[in-house]
Amino acid sequence: QDGRNRPSPPAAKMAAHEKRRAAAAPAPAPAADSGLAEPARAAAGGLGSEAEFLLRAGVTAMVREALLKVLEARPEEPVSFLADYFERLVLGSPGAAGEAAAELPGPPQRLARALWYVRLAHHSHRTAFDSNAGAAYEVLGAGGRRRKAGVDGRLYSELLRRICQHGGAPTEAAAALLGRVRCRDHEAMPFDVFRYGVLTCFVLLEFAAKADALFGVLDGGSGAADGRVCQAVLRALEDALGTGRFSLPSHYLEAGSKLGPDGLALAMDRALQEGKLSTSMSREEFLKKATALFVAKVKPVE
Repeated sequence: QDGRNRPSPPAAKMAAHEKRRAAAAPAPAPAADSGLAEPARAAAGGLGSEAEFLLRAGVTAMVREALLKVLEARPEEPVSFLADYFERLVLGSPGAAGEAAAELPGPPQRLARALWYVRLAHHSHRTAFDSNAGAAYEVLGAGGRRRKAGVDGRLYSELLRRICQHGGAPTEAAAALLGRVRCRDHEAMPFDVFRYGVLTCFVLLEFAAKADALFGVLDGGSGAADGRVCQAVLRALEDALGTGRFSLPSHYLEAGSKLGPDGLALAMDRALQEGKLSTSMSREEFLKKATALFVAKVKPVE
């Protein structure tokens, strides 16, 4: 009796076939006036419409130019560079999205812009540093390519002073350095002299930072170090700077870095074995003496 209620094999196969065909059939398209067609079309064309919006609004070109500026400047902090770039762009600053040599309203604005350029990349990144120095040079030229006489000595000297001030260079060392690389106010500075002065100021800042770190080893965190040891280290530093002939200020950093731990330890050990009474030396005095060694080696601008 149960066998009479079961479908025959051909009927079962036909039912299974119809079931598979119904599952594979596409869903009916919504009617044009049903209200469901518009979201479907929007989802399909969303990607294209977003790209078109960015293109029409100029965002694509603006972001592309910003990325090119980052690659050109090679800043040490790319995110801060981009933030400053877009801020200047919003404020309508000339040169933020156009030519770097665009004329700015007056000397204070041009100096601020030039300082921003020269601080973008470390001087060890030579290509980026030279490019940024060139942009600063054109900005200070107060007319870009329309004037090719160069930057006047007054703006050049003020830029060097601001570099040393913002970098926290020891006051006496900065004044002595500026006395060697500055020019007369009325002189027009060629780019090679401009670059030399800017580079020398940044090297002084790094040299002072390395000397400060060295004193941190000598004083052990007390704020004062043994005068004999400090004098021995300074003599060793002077000997390192006095070896060889240097054509670039950055080479003085290389010479100072050759003061290996063994050489310093030997100099310090000899100083302690002398048995002489010694007073302590403060951090300020040590930095003053160390940076004076550097400034004495800088070739004056003639």
